[in-house]
Amino acid sequence: MAQQVHATKLANSGWVSGGIVFAGVLMLVNGILAILQGISAIAADDVWARVGAYVYKINLTGWGWILVVLGVVAVIAGVGILKGFEWARAVGIALASLSMVLQFLFLPYAPIWSIIMIAIDMFVIWALAVYHPEKYAA
Repeated sequence: MAQQVHATKLANSGWVSGGIVFAGVLMLVNGILAILQGISAIAADDVWARVGAYVYKINLTGWGWILVVLGVVAVIAGVGILKGFEWARAVGIALASLSMVLQFLFLPYAPIWSIIMIAIDMFVIWALAVYHPEKYAA
């Protein structure tokens, strides 16, 4: 019976550990992409064209600075997640949650990208929330 429980823990560990690594890589890549997206918004307001009318209107230069700052924090959190730092999981969940809200606000500028990013943020939140290293330790 003890071996069966141990085998179940190891099986779960692989799945969950893989999810946490994937979430860390996603945070790192999303952070880099946010920095690049922010730089393009700061450099030229005409890079992003608005698609239709939308209630939330954001100055693209301000939006660009928000993306750069959040991108830098996301890169730091992604590296922290990959290194196994506990604080990085909490920061990652907070950043992914904030990213979901910000991507909703960015819908008029890049609707398909924003929907994809919202889905990725949902996965990151799930992967970081279910990972408990002490629970899955062998």
